[in-house]
Amino acid sequence: MSGVERIQQVFAELKAKKQAAFMPYHAMGYPTRQRSLEVVEALAQSGADLFEIGIPHSDPLADGPTIQAATDAAIRGGTTVADCLAMMQELRAAGVTQPFCAMSYYNPILAYGEERFVRDAAAAGVDGLIVPDLPPGESMRLEPACREAGIATVYMLAPTSTEARIRAVTAHATGFIYLVSITGITGERTQLPPDLVNFVQRVRRHTALPLAVGFGIGNRAQAAEVAGFADGVIVGTAVVRAAGSTDGVEAVRRLATELAAGAHS
Repeated sequence: MSGVERIQQVFAELKAKKQAAFMPYHAMGYPTRQRSLEVVEALAQSGADLFEIGIPHSDPLADGPTIQAATDAAIRGGTTVADCLAMMQELRAAGVTQPFCAMSYYNPILAYGEERFVRDAAAAGVDGLIVPDLPPGESMRLEPACREAGIATVYMLAPTSTEARIRAVTAHATGFIYLVSITGITGERTQLPPDLVNFVQRVRRHTALPLAVGFGIGNRAQAAEVAGFADGVIVGTAVVRAAGSTDGVEAVRRLATELAAGAHS
């Protein structure tokens, strides 16, 4: 089964149960290499349906201060693209079966070599690829390589996206589409934007692909709210903050249980 098919299967099974997918993000190598492995394993055991696996980058332009600090710490600790792929392979060997969507900015992939990256990612157990700063019209080499490897290409849309942009993304995306809930960077918000439902409905008119919402979601109530009108709930900042706390893995486990309950409600 290809990565695209594995992702589709997860969303289809949850849709049949009238549930949304809980998709946590974590930055590999944070707060340490071993702890990041333990965090992902804890998430896998606490309700995660699929993962956004962060590959640290020195200029994470879409991320807020919490994830920026985490990825900077990971890089300072020596985390590389190759090491992230090795960690994902270790997680597979440890029994983590949920789909992995690697999230990387374009420069690390370009430096690694696009075709080589896709080949090594597939071998490491990656099912999908999210590259926030690479629009469909500029992915002439990466997208065909992913298609050949069976890896989903996941593109982002924002509330400000034009109809032309939505059509372009829905024509190229596979697996699911990542909807950014706000016009800003990642981070928890006290409340979700009032026009979020309309944004999701606007995109849904263009595609049958699952729509997962991220940015700004940090608690069970917000996860449950998004699950009422979207197919997936993506949570990053809250997970990363928990991972770096004194309780570490146990804090992640408690948070994930709550978020999964919200997404599955």
